[in-house]
Amino acid sequence: MTSLQAIILGLLQGLTEFLPVSSSGHLVLGQHLLHVQNPEVFSFDVYVHLGTLISVCVILWKDVLEIIGATWKGLVSLKFKEAYQTSEHVRLGVAILIGTIPAAVIGLKYHKQIEEAFADPKLVAVNLVITGLLLFLTRLSRPAEGKKMGIFSGLIIGIAQAFAILPGISRSGSTMSTAIYLKFSPVLAARFSFLLSIPVIAGAALIELKDIAKQGTELGLGPILLGTVAAAVSGYFAIKLLLRVMERGRFSWFAFYCLALGVVGILFI
Repeated sequence: MTSLQAIILGLLQGLTEFLPVSSSGHLVLGQHLLHVQNPEVFSFDVYVHLGTLISVCVILWKDVLEIIGATWKGLVSLKFKEAYQTSEHVRLGVAILIGTIPAAVIGLKYHKQIEEAFADPKLVAVNLVITGLLLFLTRLSRPAEGKKMGIFSGLIIGIAQAFAILPGISRSGSTMSTAIYLKFSPVLAARFSFLLSIPVIAGAALIELKDIAKQGTELGLGPILLGTVAAAVSGYFAIKLLLRVMERGRFSWFAFYCLALGVVGILFI
């Protein structure tokens, strides 16, 4: 993998990780078009995901600290039930914890099968069409005023996130769509989706980095660093863009892009 290929794929990852258009799907298609055939390219995907993890932590660092602080305070005070009922950050913390479990279980159990799925661009194209349909159908849902995130909603959104392990199924698209179907406001749906990505991306990266530490990597430090930085920078701007889109109620517009790209992929790849 050349440095230019790493930068292009890093920018692509950052832009599409938080926009509901499937970063994994775009990486598979991008690698196919750039003729990147390195057998360790899945490891590169993990590094650029770390770049997007940096971007979401930079933007939501206050939320992250408040969630950790409020949850810990509720635990040590032995009044966790009361804290859960009164604190939005404690509820978010619990929902994130519960929502992370499905993806963690699927990721650990089917790690090798998931890697194999990344080698099939046609499957990616089909899954992009599915993502497009999920986004489009959010037009039928209307938010319920004052609805709060909790254990049940965290679990349902977490199950949707688990399905998004497949390349072409957008993680942000599936989690935000599910939150919108559950009558949450688009802005809260986006915010929760971003926060929910932190433990999943971090966990996947730790697993892959453990394997890399044992076996080494042929990618080279230069492409890894360039790809990671490119993903972090583009991810930062993608989050800012998506929050503006959600505020204006234009989330379903991304459906047309996913549908078009998926159909093109099915026909010509």
